[in-house]
Amino acid sequence: MSRHSPIHKMDIRVYYEDTDAGGIVYYANYLKFCERGRTEYLRSAGFENKPLMEREGFIFVVRRLDADYIAPSFLDDMLRIETSPAEMKNASFDMKQDIFRGQDKIFTLNVTLVCVGLNKRPVRVPDHLRKALGA
Repeated sequence: MSRHSPIHKMDIRVYYEDTDAGGIVYYANYLKFCERGRTEYLRSAGFENKPLMEREGFIFVVRRLDADYIAPSFLDDMLRIETSPAEMKNASFDMKQDIFRGQDKIFTLNVTLVCVGLNKRPVRVPDHLRKALGA
């Protein structure tokens, strides 16, 4: 597989279920939005979670994250999630994610994902995934 595009973009609409009583997006939902962005980034690179687990015997788990809430978003806002790989290590890799409302960056996340075998122990990130993500 050839190297994947360095930035994946995904639009998402804020629904009532995403907000608190004041119509502001509940803070934990930004993590859910980013999870969807990472999943779609990997899917667009040819890697889907279920087949990776069933055929290749590994999954990705979040080890660490650093989130910065810059500005709120509201009911009916259209948000853009941008996801890109940051650094590849032996059994883990870092990704950077930004959420925009229009041209304004409202949230940023740096996340470390660990490649874990079905025995729940870290395993080396497979070479085909390294190549596709540009490492």
